[in-house]
Amino acid sequence: MSDHEYDVAIIGGGPAGATPAILLAQKGRRVVVLEREKFPRFRIGESLLPYSMGAFDRLGVREILRQKAMPKNGAEIATACGTRQVKFFFKDGFRLKHGDAFQMERAAFDQVLLDRAREVGAEVREGVHVERADLRSDGVTLHTNEGTVRARYVIDGSGRHSILGSQLGLRRPYAHLQKFSCFGHYEGVQRDEGIDGTLTRLVRGEGFWFWLIPLDAQRTSVGLVMEAATFRTRKLSPEAMLDAAIAACPLMRERMQHSTLLGKVQSAGDYSFRNERFTGDRWILTGDAAGFIDPIFSTGVFLAIHSGERAADAIDLVLSDATKQTRLFAAYEKNLGGIMDKYLRFVTAWYEPQFIEVFSTPAKRLQLAAAVNAVLAGHVGFSWGIWWRMELFYLVVRLQKKWPLCPRITERISLEV
Repeated sequence: MSDHEYDVAIIGGGPAGATPAILLAQKGRRVVVLEREKFPRFRIGESLLPYSMGAFDRLGVREILRQKAMPKNGAEIATACGTRQVKFFFKDGFRLKHGDAFQMERAAFDQVLLDRAREVGAEVREGVHVERADLRSDGVTLHTNEGTVRARYVIDGSGRHSILGSQLGLRRPYAHLQKFSCFGHYEGVQRDEGIDGTLTRLVRGEGFWFWLIPLDAQRTSVGLVMEAATFRTRKLSPEAMLDAAIAACPLMRERMQHSTLLGKVQSAGDYSFRNERFTGDRWILTGDAAGFIDPIFSTGVFLAIHSGERAADAIDLVLSDATKQTRLFAAYEKNLGGIMDKYLRFVTAWYEPQFIEVFSTPAKRLQLAAAVNAVLAGHVGFSWGIWWRMELFYLVVRLQKKWPLCPRITERISLEV
């Protein structure tokens, strides 16, 4: 048994682990972060949301990010055929507090957060793999490749292969979101001039979509999300699949015609799931360790930071008064579950063919576009003004299946063989 005792042991040094590490260390808590890999390491998810800006202030990293990251002022959603596109800017979102965000290579972003955790007093151990956890009423013992670590509480921010989620058998896949993605970094991708060059771009086809995220003056993150069944049918390598999809889309061909791949194409699949619980006696799951819905709308990193904040706040209070655990952990479950439900509904609608027909025909009346804008910016708290507008938006999407309330898209591009 290790001689080291901690208030909180955190599994994972990404945003879902570094965020609570910073906040708890700032409160004077004894914190250790156990990260399996050595930083910096490649990760996807480079686009951040305006509603994380307040968290960056709490973490003490906003100005560092402003110096290192590229500004993000909004997004553009376009059809793969290139016939329709709609741009929206966060400054026009419904009652948004922040009108911009950042886009940044994840390896560099994660390094900033982990370095900040060290700076404020958290102990960070890289190259440490947690093999299992003994969860008892008086504390937690983590068994690692370097021995045991004992703590009063544990936060699991270890990502989609959650240590505790796997050990406790909590994982439940989203059966209707069986997707496959392949992605890489490129130089020379065509961009628009001025503020439009800072936009995250989503290019929608029939059963698939692309992202294009500017990382700096030269590099762009480009990714493809498609049905896992379609990828298996095509029998191509991830790089060949990405090339074939780009070649099939006029808009992507135009933007990528002078680009060069940097490094290799990465891939991921079977990533949409949700654990049936996020908390238990002495433990909390954060970020992707709690669940991951879809790469669309940059919700992964946003939820990692948000859940990391909420977990840190709850555990800090529980460390001072253990009788508050039941109430505070239940509130954490309700908050994170509610946010996931909200984004799950949005993502499910996104994959309906009618979504892009409605979204690409925005109506200024009733501020429907502004409400959708706010949700995409990370507005997760309840707002009556946003709620009823989103309900109306979803109603229009449903009605669009039978009646063309918005112009139909006739030129559809598919990756089916």
